[in-house]
Amino acid sequence: MSGYALLRPALFAIDAERAHRLTIRALSIVGGTGAVPRVRPVTIAGLEFPNPVGLAAGMDKDGEAVAGLFGLGFGAVEIGSLTPRPQAGNPKPRLFRLAADRGVVNRMGFNNGGIDAALARVAGRKHAGVLGVNVGANKDSENRVADYALGVGKAAAVADYVTINVSSPNTPGLRDLQSRPALDELLAASSAARMVDGRRVPLFLKVAPDLDTQGLDDAVRAAIDNGIDALIVGNTTISRPDTLRSAQAGETGGLSGAPLKALARAKLVEALASGGGQLPVIAAGGIDSPEEALLRLEAGAALVQIYSALVYEGPGLVRRILKRL
Repeated sequence: MSGYALLRPALFAIDAERAHRLTIRALSIVGGTGAVPRVRPVTIAGLEFPNPVGLAAGMDKDGEAVAGLFGLGFGAVEIGSLTPRPQAGNPKPRLFRLAADRGVVNRMGFNNGGIDAALARVAGRKHAGVLGVNVGANKDSENRVADYALGVGKAAAVADYVTINVSSPNTPGLRDLQSRPALDELLAASSAARMVDGRRVPLFLKVAPDLDTQGLDDAVRAAIDNGIDALIVGNTTISRPDTLRSAQAGETGGLSGAPLKALARAKLVEALASGGGQLPVIAAGGIDSPEEALLRLEAGAALVQIYSALVYEGPGLVRRILKRL
């Protein structure tokens, strides 16, 4: 039995958000040393990822444990989502384990200490792998496009790449920005903000798995038309599979983990078909084993991102995937 398997009952005995905070605290203390494993390096927009396994945004929102996360073996760590101003997020409780389904429901609501504090925490540090910064808009913003442009401009000065997150279901109206022409306006403003000292910082777009075929195709076309460098498919889902057994499955929020697997696979295939090879696609959602990671990569994903699976599989999952690759 692994060390994490022994520890997991104790973690599951306490509130999910408190367990998350304890995990981030531990990783921030442990830190990380040495180089990230080089396994199947991938290059996107001139940026080399030492391996194709990344950490999805949401775990380390404020950039508190970046070194420790790279120490787990991740080729890329994406912090955020970060908003221009600090915000508390939605009322608690807002994070729920669906243990019987190996899933998670969250309605965090972009809780973070603000982009300035997070960037100050990671600026000037040498990272073992690729550092991504995921940006969002404040819930009470009067101009969300301006929020994204501001976030991209600030993040680009520090990050290796920046992700525009318009796919969270927990900020009212945010997902409306995934549709054209609103998406074109947002991407144009964000793209203009990504230039730093003559360097064109790679810009990624993260979309929801709940987009229908036409909506996903529109998002892909908008990304290509506006010079976006990669598409992340996707975020959590507001749908609920009939197979869910957990008592908290009906909680409001985005569902992630194993129950998202089939939908995430399908949307990856759709996005790849829509892009026709013009746009790298990063797979996220339900990747909980070396076999699933390999399946997504063999389907055409440039990279994979994991997060919720760590709750059930533990930090050793990263190196198990790398060993399989």
